[in-house]
Amino acid sequence: MRPHHFSGVAEPSGIAVPDDPVRAAAQVTRRVLPRYAEALAAVRDKARLQPDPPHRPAAPEVNQSFTLIWYPDGVVGAPYQSVPAAAHAVLYQCRFQYSPDEAAFVLPTSYPPGERALLLGSALRQLTAQGIGVNLRHAAPTAPPPSRTRAPWLGAPSAAKQPPAARR
Repeated sequence: MRPHHFSGVAEPSGIAVPDDPVRAAAQVTRRVLPRYAEALAAVRDKARLQPDPPHRPAAPEVNQSFTLIWYPDGVVGAPYQSVPAAAHAVLYQCRFQYSPDEAAFVLPTSYPPGERALLLGSALRQLTAQGIGVNLRHAAPTAPPPSRTRAPWLGAPSAAKQPPAARR
């Protein structure tokens, strides 16, 4: 028996028995053993009907793929050159826009979050049905620029002190 055969089968529970061994054995025989027999029969039926555990199907093969990027400002998009031509119509249909300044397809943040999620899900389903794979990832965070000033103890020139302004 495998673990998937036991799922959904009611397990027999225990009972309280008296101190007298003969009466306790009679109650176990009358009340517990029939439940065990029913559970065992149910597990054997499941094993006969479903010998192997259920498996989720593998993802369909894709001919082309591209990556949609979730940018820190909330825009979801992809560089125009990376998007297969067959995907353009689907992206336009799902309200993606071509931004010439960015040379990218973008789903702007002007739509409410719930609507954007529905549009993105619709685009993913339609593209997958066409055999176009879509990867979704966050944009890599940019590293802060290196500091131009060095600490004084590392030999950086110290700022010349200015004399206090003369009072008039």
